[in-house]
Amino acid sequence: PTAARGPPEPGDKPSQSYIALISTAILSSPEKKLLLSDIYQWIMDNYPYFKNKEKSWRNSVRHNLSLNECFVKAGRSDNGKGHFWAIHPANLEDFAKGDYHRRRARR
Repeated sequence: PTAARGPPEPGDKPSQSYIALISTAILSSPEKKLLLSDIYQWIMDNYPYFKNKEKSWRNSVRHNLSLNECFVKAGRSDNGKGHFWAIHPANLEDFAKGDYHRRRARR
């Protein structure tokens, strides 16, 4: 028998999926959209585990944004050097409730 683990330590890897992390970051912004750099920053600010890690986790964030239909580009930044990312309207309600299981947007 193993002892039950308590709550994660601040430096532990989060148990949430990248979809959950990205969605929570986007939903935390007043406009419900963020630049890629802002998504990275939110994750590092809220999950110290990522601050001192190799940068490879950023590839996972980009991969999830690009390949999952639940994330959509939402216009270019003011300086034209990147796109805002948002949650597809078909996923917004579920994601706001913490249900990240439906990754494919119903179009």
